[in-house]
Amino acid sequence: MKLLIADSGSTKTDWCVVEAGMERQRLTTGGTNPFFQTEEEIGDEIAASLLPALTSSTFDRVCFYGAGVAFPDKVAMLRRVLEHHLRVNHSIEVGSDLLAAARALCGTEPGIACIIGTGSNSCFYDGREIVHNVSPLGYVLGDEGSGAYLGKMLAGDVLKNQTSPQLKEAFLQEYHLTTADIIERVYRQPFPNRFLASLSPFVAEHIDYPEMHRLALDAFKKFFVRNVMQYDYRRYPANFVGSIAFSYKEVLRQAADETGVAIGTIVQSPMERLIAYHKNEVDGKE
Repeated sequence: MKLLIADSGSTKTDWCVVEAGMERQRLTTGGTNPFFQTEEEIGDEIAASLLPALTSSTFDRVCFYGAGVAFPDKVAMLRRVLEHHLRVNHSIEVGSDLLAAARALCGTEPGIACIIGTGSNSCFYDGREIVHNVSPLGYVLGDEGSGAYLGKMLAGDVLKNQTSPQLKEAFLQEYHLTTADIIERVYRQPFPNRFLASLSPFVAEHIDYPEMHRLALDAFKKFFVRNVMQYDYRRYPANFVGSIAFSYKEVLRQAADETGVAIGTIVQSPMERLIAYHKNEVDGKE
C-alpha cells in the first residue's frame, strides 16, 4: 500500500509518502484553503511545488486533510484537484484538518481535539468521527487563541496605544510597518489571516511583558470559554495540535487552569500520529 498523507493549513501543507508502513518522503508546500483560494490556484500550487518534488505521482490511496474543508462543495473541489494532478489506484479521502487533529490526538478513543495554529478549531470526537463542532467562525468573528487572533489583537493594541511606548516602537521597528501598511494588508490584500498570524511571534518574543502575557492568556481563556467548555470537558481533557498551542503551551496550561479545563496532549504537528493512525488502519484490515 502506497499512501500519500497531506496535512494542509492556511500557511503550509505537510505531505508524507508512506509505503509498506514506512515513511518514504516528507515535503512541505504552500498552504491551501478552499474558502480563500480558487480551484485553479490550489491546483497551481500542487503542480508547481508538490509534483516536481515527488519521486512518483502514483499512489494507492491519498488522504488529504485541510483547513476550510468544511462543506461538501469544498470537499468536491479538493477531490477534483487531486484527481487531476495525481494517479490514484484506489481511493481519495478528503477531510478537514480538524478530523486529522482528532485522529492524531485521540486515535480510536473519544475525546476533545483542538487546533490552535494560524486559525483555531475544536471538536468532540467519538473515536470514529466528529460528532460536535463549535464553528470557529474565522479570524474576524472567532478563531480565538490562533496566530491570526493574537496578531489582530496585537496590531490593534499597538495602533491604539494600549502597549508601552517601548513595545510599540519595538514592534514597528521589527516589522517595518506603518499604520497605513497594516490597514492595507488587512483590508485590501489577500490572506489577511496569514499576515496577522505572521505578527504573532512578537507576542511570544515579549511574553515577559505583562501586556503581552495578558494578551495571550486572555486569548486562550476565550478559546476555552467559547469553544472547549461547550463539550463534555469535565469528563475529557482537551488535546491540542498546532504551532501556536505548542509555542505557548505554558500560557495555554495557565488559561486551562483558570477556566477549569484539563489539558491532555499538546503536539506541534499531527503528521507522525497520522502516519501511525493510518498504519494501524491498514494493519487492521489485513
